[in-house]
Amino acid sequence: MKYTKKDLASYNLHLINTDKFKTITMKVVFSSPIKKDEITMRNVLSDLLLQSSKNYESRRELTIKAEELYAADVYNNTQRIGNYILTSINLQVLNDKYTEEGNFEEAVKFLSEIIFNPDIKDNAFKEDKLDLVLSNVRVALESIKEDATNYSLLRLMEAYDKESPVSYRMVGYLEDLDKIKTDTLYEYYKNLIEYDYVDIYIVGDFENNTIQEIIKKYFKFRKVKKTRPSYEIKSKKIRNRRLIAKETIDNNQSKLAIACGISKASKYEINYPLVLANIIFGGGPDSKLFKDVREKNSLCYSIYSYPVKLDNLLVISAGIDKENYQKTLELTTNLLKDMKKGKFTDKDINIAKEYYNTACEEVEESEYKIINEYLSQEILGVEPLEERVKIMNKVTKKDIIKVAKKIEMDTVFLLEGVKKDERD
Repeated sequence: MKYTKKDLASYNLHLINTDKFKTITMKVVFSSPIKKDEITMRNVLSDLLLQSSKNYESRRELTIKAEELYAADVYNNTQRIGNYILTSINLQVLNDKYTEEGNFEEAVKFLSEIIFNPDIKDNAFKEDKLDLVLSNVRVALESIKEDATNYSLLRLMEAYDKESPVSYRMVGYLEDLDKIKTDTLYEYYKNLIEYDYVDIYIVGDFENNTIQEIIKKYFKFRKVKKTRPSYEIKSKKIRNRRLIAKETIDNNQSKLAIACGISKASKYEINYPLVLANIIFGGGPDSKLFKDVREKNSLCYSIYSYPVKLDNLLVISAGIDKENYQKTLELTTNLLKDMKKGKFTDKDINIAKEYYNTACEEVEESEYKIINEYLSQEILGVEPLEERVKIMNKVTKKDIIKVAKKIEMDTVFLLEGVKKDERD
């Protein structure tokens, strides 16, 4: 696998060469500093662009064209990374080696049509198309509680720090839907095209010069690229005592979510010792949380932890019966204290390192993981994958204890399930 970054006038082009796949995958990433009141509009916009364009006036016409391109797949996603919101329009298409010469270029042209040539009238998006997207988004937002795990994590972050981007609901907000109009949305679209930072990632088996010329032909931005400020969220001052928040839900199972702040950790500690600490604590199949809370004490259906590096957070999530809430919280608290005291073995560390190494090896098995790897390098400023593996394998027990001592439970949120017989 070979990586090349082309610093062009208005965007960065990231070319990742590998012969592992029969497809070429392309990800066009628009990023800008996040604003809470723009999240819903941005989600609606990215969905709307995939409904129609000037030359393909319906979702059906877009689908037919994608099928003609040997079942090309075009999709979108929006996410928050630190202080930024990222909206991606993605393309996956069979390599010309397995179709016919020119198929990839035609697919890129198709993607540029979707991005640069929207279905508008009188400097506004068409009302019927917008209404359809708004209706679909409304249904999704009204059913947000159906995924209890994700909902509990949303509510946890809102309790943790309601003023910070960590609390923003990336799915959007119901109250913002009625504010979105055809003309204002079009103005927002033009600003996104004009002022967002743009990165284009392409992974597959191709000749770089050929690909670069195709991209330059169909992707023309008027702006000049600016320097991006830091993505990192400023660390929140951790509370002297934990905040306990609770909400009931129409469900047989309860969800426990815990936000742990990480204070004054270095970039090295966040990217290396913290990762291993998390795998040992709750991020791996042999973790303390899984073995002690779930298997040994049978207090939960599921339990795991994960770090959010740019937010300086470690998050714990568990599915429990509500009567086990206090015991689960106490045991989880004690296990975190044990991490700080170094109550884990060299074997635990070696297992964690093996788990990390395996995950790194698996990156090359997926086009999406490969792109996300290089996207992470761009955003987090971390070392290349092979170098990170070498650094990780040198992390000591002392390093892990040092970062563990910087992890403090700040906010506990219980999404309390009410059983059917209790509701009757």
